Amino acid sequence: MSAPSTGTARSLGLTAAVNARDLGGYRTADGRTVRGGVLLRAEALSRLGADDLALLGALGLRHVVDLRSLDEVRHLGADRVPGLPEAVLPADAAAVLSVPAAGGLGPDLHHLPVFSADFDLYVELRRVLGSGDPAALHAVLGDGRGGAMMASMYRWFVTDPVARSRFAAVLRLVAEADGAPVLFHCTAGKDRTGWTAALLLTALGVDPAAVRADYLLTNERSAAGIAAVDPLLRPLFRAEESYLEAAFEEVARGWSGFEHFWEDGLGLTGRELERIRRSCTV
Repeated sequence: MSAPSTGTARSLGLTAAVNARDLGGYRTADGRTVRGGVLLRAEALSRLGADDLALLGALGLRHVVDLRSLDEVRHLGADRVPGLPEAVLPADAAAVLSVPAAGGLGPDLHHLPVFSADFDLYVELRRVLGSGDPAALHAVLGDGRGGAMMASMYRWFVTDPVARSRFAAVLRLVAEADGAPVLFHCTAGKDRTGWTAALLLTALGVDPAAVRADYLLTNERSAAGIAAVDPLLRPLFRAEESYLEAAFEEVARGWSGFEHFWEDGLGLTGRELERIRRSCTV
């Protein structure tokens, strides 16, 4: 399966989050289908208007998982989702935080920051853009450095134990939700979100070509925004198959494949994986 079939990975229809979509509809190796309305991916949800809020409110979300650093949340704003509880953010940008919905009337909020304290790509990008200096931008991103930086980050998703623990936590929340909708996102809904989606679809047995096609759909959904940015920035705004392949290569290098990676790399039990597969496919 080289491309999503009709109805697969459909848009959630959010005007202010054009990359928000449903992972339902993909076929699995055992002939099942990923359920619609269960696994939802998006970009930051801080700018939603009334129509978007109405659409999200109708989804019956069980969990909203925010993979941004807390500094990103402070800079861009907290998610606007009906019934989502507010979180008091600690100073530590990497702090993990879960806030249950009051009285169970809405989704629980989970902050699971995935970022490198040694090099926060988003902070560095804001710094360079804020300088207004083309030479500084070229020094950071020019001559292929932008693409190399992105591939390195995807490798880090796999090699860093803390990053792995954050992605594993998302999969455990999906298992715990037992088929109730889980929405996960980062800032652009491309990298951290894209790797999370790739992990989930792989765990469900979706064909690797379809996993890659879903990842690359970001370029279609976000085409207008990508076209508007400086060419030096486009490697940071585009989803490139080479980035995703860098992460898959690290899995193969460190764990000889996913069957080993699930348990030894992410610490997931066979029972958790089976619960994900049972609740997210039909």
